[in-house]
Amino acid sequence: MSVPTLAARTRSALADSYARLAEVFPGLRIEEFGHEERAPRGDGWITADQLAAGGADLETFLAWDAAQVLKDYGQQGRPDVIASFGLHRYAWPATLLFTVPWFLHRRVPRFDVAHVSFQRELGRLSVRADGFACLPGDPAATRPGARVVPDEEALMAELRAAVADHMGPVLDGFGPRMRRRSRALWSVATDEIVEGLWYVAHLLGEEQRAMGDLERLLPGATKPYVGHAGFRELTGPNGEALPTRDRASCCMFYTLRPEDTCVTCPRTCDAERVQRLSAPAEAA
Repeated sequence: MSVPTLAARTRSALADSYARLAEVFPGLRIEEFGHEERAPRGDGWITADQLAAGGADLETFLAWDAAQVLKDYGQQGRPDVIASFGLHRYAWPATLLFTVPWFLHRRVPRFDVAHVSFQRELGRLSVRADGFACLPGDPAATRPGARVVPDEEALMAELRAAVADHMGPVLDGFGPRMRRRSRALWSVATDEIVEGLWYVAHLLGEEQRAMGDLERLLPGATKPYVGHAGFRELTGPNGEALPTRDRASCCMFYTLRPEDTCVTCPRTCDAERVQRLSAPAEAA
């Protein structure tokens, strides 16, 4: 199914944010569809409400992950591991729908699960926002669907709520297959919010600002999220500061390659982190 382009209609309040994301990260393209249109389905597209339903559509979605694991690692992944990988492949880009407009333009959209469709092989999201929150003085405050909140704290509360309202049903769909209860599922969502924006901000050249924003967004005790942003600094071999963080969850990759963990994995010790984080600089 073809997806209408933004050029065919009035540019939305989110368009500049998503265009900037595409500039620095062309592997993900976000397109918006109009109120008279439906989210694409079929031909590799799957909507968030299909994932949330936890039925045959989710099984088909996860079959792709199972095939990829077998192809890439020459072994079958455990069903709960496959489900963890599948959730990551949706949640990482999906959380950027919310965090990128907030980070770049201090606008927080709302997305119903029926209004977000994902085509992972193409790296595309097709979406329709159900309004957005913004700060006083934002030029978009007079647009239809805008809701003005008083300050930055209120806007961060909006962001936490918007992501939770979207991701909650999706986590419910994946939960039984991942064999994880609510707290463990929300720890995954916490990590996706932080690591997605952290990565994009690095591409934007604004890593430090993003780390500060994320620490304020997730200071801990912000239910349903688990833990805080988790950033800290290590010292490299030449005295340089090496930013890292401690994940709230485990991606389960160690079940396939025990010797090759993520640099932010709780299983990765600080000495190994320093070695891996400083390696690119030493090679240069």
